[in-house]
Amino acid sequence: MLTIPGPGNGLTRRSWLKIGALGMGGLALPDLLRAQAKTPRTDSGRLKGVIMVLLPGGPSHIDSFDLKPDAPAEIRGEFRPIATNVPGTQICELFPRLARAADKMTILRSLTGFRDDHNLHWCTTGWESHPAMDSSPIVPGFPQGDWPSFGSVLSRSLGPRVAGVPTSVDLTPTDADARFILRTPPGQPGYLGVAHAGFVSQAVDRRNITLGGITLDRLRDRQSMLASFDNYRRETDAANVVSGVDSYQRQAIEMLTSARLANALDLTREDAQTCSRYGLDRAYPNERDGKHYLDQFLLARRVIEAGARCVTLAFTQWPFGRVLRGDYNYDWHRDLFPAARGTFPLLDLGLSALIQDLQERDLFNDVAVVVWGEFGRTPRINANAGRDHWPRVCSALVAGGGLRMGQVIGETSRLADEPRVRPVHFREVFATLYQRLGIDVTTTHYIDMAGRPQFLVGEHRPMRELLG
Repeated sequence: MLTIPGPGNGLTRRSWLKIGALGMGGLALPDLLRAQAKTPRTDSGRLKGVIMVLLPGGPSHIDSFDLKPDAPAEIRGEFRPIATNVPGTQICELFPRLARAADKMTILRSLTGFRDDHNLHWCTTGWESHPAMDSSPIVPGFPQGDWPSFGSVLSRSLGPRVAGVPTSVDLTPTDADARFILRTPPGQPGYLGVAHAGFVSQAVDRRNITLGGITLDRLRDRQSMLASFDNYRRETDAANVVSGVDSYQRQAIEMLTSARLANALDLTREDAQTCSRYGLDRAYPNERDGKHYLDQFLLARRVIEAGARCVTLAFTQWPFGRVLRGDYNYDWHRDLFPAARGTFPLLDLGLSALIQDLQERDLFNDVAVVVWGEFGRTPRINANAGRDHWPRVCSALVAGGGLRMGQVIGETSRLADEPRVRPVHFREVFATLYQRLGIDVTTTHYIDMAGRPQFLVGEHRPMRELLG
């Protein structure tokens, strides 16, 4: 909740400078705007935004989008494949809605480049994680300050798309359990600096982001009062730390008084029919005492529509807080099949609703959706009726964004343990998204904290199969 001193309390320089330290890595909005002012802004790319759907824990590729019905029973598992509306393409029977929307998706079955590490670092930054050790920053190739997230790169490269809406918005939970599972904050700015950190929506009261309790007339009066002291402050502030209420502070006020983001995060403004499409009007008796996350799909669409360039969400069946009670999200080392029966239908519902919603709002070609986790699962079922970590290959989904849909890219071996046709490095996906946003990965680079140039995806390039 943002606090502004009331009448009689005064409005000190210190309180003014802290206005807007609001879920952006502790950085005040004026500082954020100053940093972004140094960035050339361009909207030459055709893509308006990207929605990153994270599936923490490592979802099983062989039980979702790469079934092997002809493999031995200890490999193929309990689920049957069903036909999709794309001839010759099958997915798990627990995704009937997505099967009917397969012509709006591309399935990637041969993703590589992962580590055996529960860390969504590569899904949010495009770069491998490093083990947690003091020497990590000096490992060759690992930049001091860490790699920036996808949304932070967009903040640095493109800046805000719409005034009053952050470039990158992180919808993921902020509690300790969630951060333990995600490991990497989805909006981390890395070596680009905190000015480009993602806006963490759950770090603030979503319905009270704007200046609650302060009328615009009162705000204008205070702005006028402060403006009248500009010359005095310029003369008396010997350190030149503050030179009055400069243009960046005024922009900060404009951002906080804008209702665009606050309205986007307020689902009470959404019509009942749309909420029903996402399953928000139903009871979920098996979700225990927590909150389900289907609303994240709808919030993501609303925030992108409001003007964000990147929105990140994480979807699981159980609340993240339940991890300490044995619900390891998609990390199904035991009892995989009942867990999948509870989770996959909800993912099917939320993701298919998002795709349909984007299409009906004429946003489908302007917004790309990427769905993935940190690695796949072992082809062989273990003694606990689960599957263990398998970083050698996994599957992902891509939808919209003006990309080529209705196809499968890549193929794994008979047992789904290795890429057999067209291995796809995950940085190729990032390169493709950057290109659709108008960012040239062959030339765009930034200087890290050690003074070294860092290119966005290294030597990887956009995927011709997706670009057409």
